[in-house]
Amino acid sequence: MAPLDDVETKRANARYIRRAMQAGLLSRERERELALRWRQSGDEAALHELAGAYGRLVVGLAGRFRSYGLPLADLIQEGHVGLMQAAARFEAGREARFSTYATWWIRAAMQDFVLRNWSIVRTGTTAAQKTLFFNLRRMRARIADPSGAALTPEESGRIAADLGVAPSEVTAMERRLSAIDQSLNIELAEGGELERQDLIPDDRPGPEDVVIGMRDAATRSRWLNEALAELNERERMIIAGRRLAEAGATLQRLGSELGISKERVRQLEQRALGKLRSSILRRGDLSR
Repeated sequence: MAPLDDVETKRANARYIRRAMQAGLLSRERERELALRWRQSGDEAALHELAGAYGRLVVGLAGRFRSYGLPLADLIQEGHVGLMQAAARFEAGREARFSTYATWWIRAAMQDFVLRNWSIVRTGTTAAQKTLFFNLRRMRARIADPSGAALTPEESGRIAADLGVAPSEVTAMERRLSAIDQSLNIELAEGGELERQDLIPDDRPGPEDVVIGMRDAATRSRWLNEALAELNERERMIIAGRRLAEAGATLQRLGSELGISKERVRQLEQRALGKLRSSILRRGDLSR
């Protein structure tokens, strides 16, 4: 027997879908009137009437995204976000009907929701990857082996050419869509204490490596400061401006400040770098 909450949710969904499908359609003139009332005077009643008349669009588009395994109620809710955005942005002076304009916003809202929630691993971060995510299954069914075997290089190439992406992206997305999320806390054997996460190697440095790294960094910093102290004032100014500043100064700028040509600044910079290199190498030899 289904939990009471699930039964109530299904009933609420059914009531909403029934109301949405029974809502009357608007004429082009009524759409424009409502849009103008909202944009010009902020009439919320006009906004809700405009959006409410096209709840059927939300329901219809939500059905197309159910194959991704997400709750219908959540898809409808996200679709309503897109519908309200469309109603708030629709310009009555355009020739397009509101339903055409709203469809784009509803679909975009649902696609973003699917990408955020289909997997715990983020998928489709670029426009090309989003197109690939939502079209790969359809194109695969049309041109690939119906047995479910992996795409051949030729099939991946055809899909990539049609969608304007690299064949490697098609292969990577196919692997991603065929995989499922698995918890790292899954026990590898029934009744055992070993979990999947226990077999993941830890690439972080150990305590000894951390201490050695901190000591080496401190040593390099001391050697650099001592080497800089051996430069004359002009050389230190050039190195500080060109190499140590977050946004390096141009040769022209330093030349103007020092009253020399930018070519002379370049020569002094190379000479100073040579001095620093020799000083640091000498300290390294002495520490061995």
